[in-house]
Amino acid sequence: MNQYTRAEAQNQTAYPIARAGFPFIFAGAFATAVFALLGLVTLSLIGLLVTGFICFFFRDPDRIIPNVENAIVSPADGKVVAIETLQESRFYEGPCIKISVFMSVLNVHVNRIPFGGTIKKISYFPGKFFSANLDKASRDNEHNAVFIETEGGVPICMVQIAGLIARRIICAVHEGHPVVKGQRMGLICFGSRVDIYLPTDTKPEVLPGDMVSAGTTILGRFS
Repeated sequence: MNQYTRAEAQNQTAYPIARAGFPFIFAGAFATAVFALLGLVTLSLIGLLVTGFICFFFRDPDRIIPNVENAIVSPADGKVVAIETLQESRFYEGPCIKISVFMSVLNVHVNRIPFGGTIKKISYFPGKFFSANLDKASRDNEHNAVFIETEGGVPICMVQIAGLIARRIICAVHEGHPVVKGQRMGLICFGSRVDIYLPTDTKPEVLPGDMVSAGTTILGRFS
């Protein structure tokens, strides 16, 4: 058995960029061109730097997915900021384990499916915009909850949470659609957080403070 697999076809470009970033990139490039034509050197340089950063932010690298039985992969790049057992939650029926991953503006912001199955429900909440590394962000911030049922009938939920300056959550999956582990499912613009809710018999394989990569880092395993 191969140790790794691909959830999607490999990109044919040297520097893949998420489609959602194109309007921002074009706007930055257009403004930079206007400044240059007007001879505004300082503004042109600033525009060039901003456009370059936007390209960097919306990068969308291919990922290979570990082919490990019952392994749950991280839905996001970033830092694990919390692992806790909850007796109740809006996103899970009964006790569960919640793992939270904070994405800074330097992380890849494309989110991926943590485990294959079927999308049972998607629930959007237009909330506030606290800093995504705070605990209250899970409760109060704008968020999009994606409820998945695995082929074995296990319910899990991943929640895309907007951050302090994020103003757009993109979800590219739909209710009733089958999904596979590691496939792209959306992104959150400019700093954010993803929480994942799992059954209590899940065995976590990360600790708070660990850095993780979407689709490649194993967060835990189903028993």
